[in-house]
Amino acid sequence: MMNHRLTLPTLAALVVLAATPALAQKSIPPAKAPVSPMQMAAKKLDDTTYVKVTYHSPRIQDPKTGQKRVIFGKLVPYGEVWRLGANSATELTTTGDIELAGKKLPAGTYALFTIPQADKWTLIVNKDVGQWGAYKYNKDNDVLRVDVPVTKSADTYEAFTIAFDEKGTALNFSWENTLVSVPVSPAKKG
Repeated sequence: MMNHRLTLPTLAALVVLAATPALAQKSIPPAKAPVSPMQMAAKKLDDTTYVKVTYHSPRIQDPKTGQKRVIFGKLVPYGEVWRLGANSATELTTTGDIELAGKKLPAGTYALFTIPQADKWTLIVNKDVGQWGAYKYNKDNDVLRVDVPVTKSADTYEAFTIAFDEKGTALNFSWENTLVSVPVSPAKKG
């Protein structure tokens, strides 16, 4: 019969060998948070219509200098097409036909742009998705345009935010002291 006793040196060697793979692993830190992180707003409007908006959320504070910026009329000029956020153009996907401010939009995925003014925004829904910014925006690819009024807020929104209201009856855009609310609903049948 064999004796299966481990000596102290043998036991120590086994512990070191077992720990070696763990010691060889390196710790990988998380990626640095992006300056304008990707965000999403989503809402189920009815049994067949789910709407999702994906966008990048810039901040009032300049990421390079830390200084507070004037957003509308300066960083985002009035009267010019804006990508409705930062980085790639904002995208809206809907699984069913919807109405934006009373205008019908068929199910699909679209790029969203706007032309901001002090008193109203022109929301643009464009079929050319996957764009970086609005540099290659082409008006010929617009699916619809709708004008919506601007409301001023006493509160300051540090981050550009897109959100559905609680009832799912409006898609809201908020940044700085500017609020824009676009009525949204499932398209009427028929």
